[in-house]
Amino acid sequence: MMTTLAPTLSQRLLPNTHRLVRDLMLVLGGSILVAAAAQFRIFLPFSPVPITGQTLAVLLVGTALGARRGVSSLLLYVIMGVIGLPFFAGTAHGLSYLTGATGGYLIGFVIAAYVVGLMAERGLERDFRTALLPFLIGEALIYFVGISWLALNLNNLHQALALGFYPFLLGDAIKILMAGALLPTIWKFVR
Repeated sequence: MMTTLAPTLSQRLLPNTHRLVRDLMLVLGGSILVAAAAQFRIFLPFSPVPITGQTLAVLLVGTALGARRGVSSLLLYVIMGVIGLPFFAGTAHGLSYLTGATGGYLIGFVIAAYVVGLMAERGLERDFRTALLPFLIGEALIYFVGISWLALNLNNLHQALALGFYPFLLGDAIKILMAGALLPTIWKFVR
């Protein structure tokens, strides 16, 4: 009787299928986390940009999922909001939200998730102190794209800084600290 030691096709595909399903669930979960965080918002009467929990979620998603899954998660978040799901701040949705005053921040989220994810893949998020660098860079990218977009929308860089940057610095510093503190919990879910 002859036995083969070569794995069957189903034995070779099953681990890859589990990995694919896991990755899809993580990407979808990251999108939903950002959408949920967008609903925690505080309107500033002088600014078209609300304070939300999105930046905290973006930093955590990028860190926990890495570059490819992190950017996929944020792209999925933006796509689902654009096609009509109430995923943006205050259950907003649609293409007009993406092209409006805060659209640059949404694009910045995608870029930040990718860059923070790359830095996490290189081990920079392993403890609270080293995680601050990717988080600061992620925030800087979000602000750069968001404020640039807002400045084009308002046709005024100084006004864009006053409405979309200065009022958010303290809150985002707190979010960076919170993201660092939440890392151990996030790692439990991802692993």
